[in-house]
Amino acid sequence: MIFMKVRPWPPRCSRYHRGVPATPTLAPPTASARPDDAGPFASEALDVGEGHVLHVQQHGRADGLPALVLHGGPGSGGSPLLRRGFDLSRYRVICPDQRGAGLSRPRGGIDANDTGRLLADLRRLRAHLGIDRWLVVGGSWGATLALLHGADAPDAVAGLLLRASFLARDEDVDAFLAPLGPAAALAQRLAGPDRDDRRMLARAWWAHEQQMAAGGAPASAPQGDELDRLVDRYRVQSHYLAHGCWLGSGPLLTRCAAVPRVPTLLLHGRADRVCPPAGAQRLHAALPGSRLRWIDGAGHDPSHPAMAAAMAAALDEWARHGGWADAR
Repeated sequence: MIFMKVRPWPPRCSRYHRGVPATPTLAPPTASARPDDAGPFASEALDVGEGHVLHVQQHGRADGLPALVLHGGPGSGGSPLLRRGFDLSRYRVICPDQRGAGLSRPRGGIDANDTGRLLADLRRLRAHLGIDRWLVVGGSWGATLALLHGADAPDAVAGLLLRASFLARDEDVDAFLAPLGPAAALAQRLAGPDRDDRRMLARAWWAHEQQMAAGGAPASAPQGDELDRLVDRYRVQSHYLAHGCWLGSGPLLTRCAAVPRVPTLLLHGRADRVCPPAGAQRLHAALPGSRLRWIDGAGHDPSHPAMAAAMAAALDEWARHGGWADAR
């Protein structure tokens, strides 16, 4: 299937901001009646040049409220988990796998793969789809990329919904990777010729990540093709972390000055051990007019019931109002 261009929604006035697309005149479903994700209504392999082809899916309604979902990692790829909070009777959910991630090709590819190119890919994707402005939704690295996209293409962003925001500071990266080793050494091993070593490191990284995100013992270790996919995922992630996510010219908090003043909601678990809550407070202060909602009991795991409920509620609020009320 190819991407489907859609007619624009008629503009409406909003107490939150100008130009948010109107919501369809449909009765809001109850939580139990939220439409299931029956699969994408459009899917495409989008050639972005330099040997990279992005896999992009669209879910929900072709004439729905446009929402761009940015996955984490870097390198993790999209998943149904990241879109399950959307009311698909209202939204058009656009899910690109970033360079080297998910079903994009080449999987695990790190040549011509950096933050500046990801931002260029998002500009290309929006033009390809003919979308004027979209709600940008991201968690962890996806939140980082969402903010950078806002600074890079401010006219493209109608709102920002950010979960478990990652600031990409050296201290954040060093603290997370401490049990595994320096990012540069990890990147070298994961791009190296020793398949057994790559797999051993991927298992260790996965177990550490599970422990940090969920706070419990990891499930059975991945094997076979699943393990090889993790090797590719962590190759991309270590590649980015070893290069400071290419933010050397200006840290993320400084770059927030260029992010447009659009409705912005930060959701952050009070027990997040991957992206510490103090970072969310710093980000909130760097984004005038943003809202910060603390999620009690939740850590970094997007599937935690409290975080999943908060995401669904925030998406429903955006669909109704084009923004968010003051947070607690």
